[in-house]
Amino acid sequence: MKKDNSLTKSEFQVMEALWSLPNQKGFIPDIIKAYPDPKPAYTTMSTFLKILKEKGYVKSEVLGKMLYYTALVKRDDYTRTYMTEVKNKFFGGSLASLVSFFAEREKLSQEEVDQLVDIIKKGKK
Repeated sequence: MKKDNSLTKSEFQVMEALWSLPNQKGFIPDIIKAYPDPKPAYTTMSTFLKILKEKGYVKSEVLGKMLYYTALVKRDDYTRTYMTEVKNKFFGGSLASLVSFFAEREKLSQEEVDQLVDIIKKGKK
């Protein structure tokens, strides 16, 4: 995955479908089947996969007469990179500022606050 090469909403949905397949691999019909409704046309999916290939998120190989697509970027890796960019861009690289932003705007239950405190304590060990 290239730096500053975020996925659009539609590209992310395609990747979500691909990530959900066994071994994060499949043919276009498999990816369409895993895609939420309304499902895109075959040609639309083909176009998205071509774009994702150009961006370095997927690779393809010919199996029989069809292209078989494989995710080159794992969901966790994309999430980590994306969230790091959000933290750096909007919160000056401060995790405390990011957490504070959401904590102040969300109505957190005591249970959620306790969970956050536990996560922070575990991270300090």
